[in-house]
Amino acid sequence: MTVLIEGRRLSRVFMVRSGWFGPRRPLRAVDDVSIAIEEGETVALVGESGSGKSTLGRMLLGLLSPTSGEILYGGHPLSALAGEAWKRFRREVQVVFQDTGASLNPRKTVGSSLEVPLRYNLGLDGAAARSRAAQLLDQVGLEPAVFLQRYPHELSGGQRQRVGVARAIASRPRLVIADEPVSALDVSVRAQVLKLLHEIQESTELAELFITHDLGVVRAVASRVLVMYLGALVEQGPVETLFAAPGHPYTRALLAATPVPDPTRRHGRRPLGGDIPSPLAPPPGCRFHPRCPFAQEVCRTTPPPLVELAGGLASACHFAEDVQKLGPPKTALAE
Repeated sequence: MTVLIEGRRLSRVFMVRSGWFGPRRPLRAVDDVSIAIEEGETVALVGESGSGKSTLGRMLLGLLSPTSGEILYGGHPLSALAGEAWKRFRREVQVVFQDTGASLNPRKTVGSSLEVPLRYNLGLDGAAARSRAAQLLDQVGLEPAVFLQRYPHELSGGQRQRVGVARAIASRPRLVIADEPVSALDVSVRAQVLKLLHEIQESTELAELFITHDLGVVRAVASRVLVMYLGALVEQGPVETLFAAPGHPYTRALLAATPVPDPTRRHGRRPLGGDIPSPLAPPPGCRFHPRCPFAQEVCRTTPPPLVELAGGLASACHFAEDVQKLGPPKTALAE
């Protein structure tokens, strides 16, 4: 397979104040992370709030510039794209946001919101744009005759998210970055949207980066997973291997904390203890060691490198091989 987009050793530092009059301090939202997405591949990017996954997604979208590192799209540096090449990138890389209510113009109908990218990105005239907008609504399971003239406030959360998906695929992109697209939806609607994204990906050979904090939805959408913690990449590899035998204690904790939709198995859920440290002052050594049940002295002093494990996993843990031998965490999710 051909690599579509690649980030090499990406870092993003924000200068923030501590209090109203405090000095400006560096916050490393993303710290030395590399990622590559192949054509037609779906990759999940997982982590708690504050792990840096949305910042990484915005860098790949070209909405944020990396403080250091390089992004390549189609083998060309993103920073060097200009003119028609930049317009092509903006057309071929689209996004589905979590808050569709904020991303849709409340003063425009659904039809108008869909026609804008068709007119500007594909150069369609009025009649052709309206016809294509109707086809897009039909593709995402919404009746065009009913929804083309509706406004965002007249739609349910699931319907707005379907419109968001339709707008993202309107310009026939090669890559869609979905940032927490189902976290605000109830369970039944979430399953419908996930199924829709999977069907579109399969029928169009679209590449997807699916950003989420919930490992429970990853199996339904992705073939490969990257796990981030406090701005750093701590584990990556194939979905099935990661679920069966994770090599990083943080991944094990995320799996154990995954909600299980079965009241008879609620005892299996084990929430991750402790709070994520401040990115303004990350712990020395392994960043996860204050919350890690396997931590030893080396974890407190020496940052662990990514090491290759069985099954195609790579984990940043000093004891990754021992952790992987434990298999899946003993929760209802693993039963």
